[in-house]
Amino acid sequence: MTIRTLDDLLAEGVSGRRVLVRADLNVPFEKENPGVIADDGRIRAVLPTLIALRDAGAAVIVCSHLGRPKGAPDPRYSLEPVAGRLGELLGKPVVFAADTVGESARAAVAALAGGHVALLENLRFNPGETSKDDAERGVFADQLAALADAYVDDAFGAVHRKHASVYDVPARLPHVAGRLVLRELEVLSRLTGEPDRPYVVVLGGSKVSDKLAVIEALLPKVDRLLVGGGMCFTFLRAQGHEVGKSLLEEEMVETCRNLLARGEGKILLPTDVVAATAFAADAGHDVVDAEAIPADRLGLDIGPRSTAAFAEVIAGAKTVFWNGPMGVFELAPFAAGTRGVAEAITKVDGFTVVGGGDSAAAVRALGLDEVAFGHISTGGGASLEYLEGKPLPGVAALEH
Repeated sequence: MTIRTLDDLLAEGVSGRRVLVRADLNVPFEKENPGVIADDGRIRAVLPTLIALRDAGAAVIVCSHLGRPKGAPDPRYSLEPVAGRLGELLGKPVVFAADTVGESARAAVAALAGGHVALLENLRFNPGETSKDDAERGVFADQLAALADAYVDDAFGAVHRKHASVYDVPARLPHVAGRLVLRELEVLSRLTGEPDRPYVVVLGGSKVSDKLAVIEALLPKVDRLLVGGGMCFTFLRAQGHEVGKSLLEEEMVETCRNLLARGEGKILLPTDVVAATAFAADAGHDVVDAEAIPADRLGLDIGPRSTAAFAEVIAGAKTVFWNGPMGVFELAPFAAGTRGVAEAITKVDGFTVVGGGDSAAAVRALGLDEVAFGHISTGGGASLEYLEGKPLPGVAALEH
């Protein structure tokens, strides 16, 4: 790849220049306290880029999306609480613009001195950000680009989106990759190149259909593929087992049967599961054989035998990629499988990658030491599409 980097931009000098940084500040909020950030991992991930620019004297204009508003302002998805937290982490207040490219944004940028940071309101409050119409995206991209002299993409979690701030703005400004994006691409290129072996991939999450493309792409390359989470029940049905009320994609059963045949000796499924009477923390639950899930129960976690078997395979690996929890880790009775697999990965004597999304959330929610993992991606969807071999629009825009 021929991508210019943040260091290239810094070498040219940014003092007094306005630099637009596309960040991924799409953080979760506490359900009981809508304005309270539940996990600030994505904010912390962009700090190295922001601090480098700020300390070099740039006027830093940060933009991001949050949630899925429908192209219009929605207070539920305002980035104002994020501006507060970002200011705390930077040790200096962050100016918050109440719109994206309107009067508030223009005024905030005009008054922004070098060495200071401003955050624009949610990009998705403007329909041009996500529009499939090139012209509509282009108009919004023109307005965003007019705010700055240079552009830095440090939003790896959004590089798989053909959105105005990711794909169109780089064509209008001198552009570089930020520290986070560069690190993510370096890590994922190791997984698609010649990884040290044994190479073990652990996949969980709810649906086979969400992971089908990455399974097909990785199956020829890995030594072992461990399958847990809700998606394992479609594989178990493909083996002819009943799965009770567990999550099942009936239309994917034949696909799973074919994958099992192609990956014979590589794919490892759970041999026991934690089966509950309901999807609730206080539901009755027992460990049962994966081949004997009662008709009135649903599997919500892999069982202890499966966790031990997965951990044994992981222990012998030199490269591990993990994407997707092994169970409903948010509910304490069904978190043991995810915890066991995660702890096994922390002990690997090799290169380990957590593929963002719910996996990264599980690491933090379970109180595990993030430093014990080789890399925790900030982009679950982007990392999967990279491993599938799909072109990433945001990366392509940086290469131009």
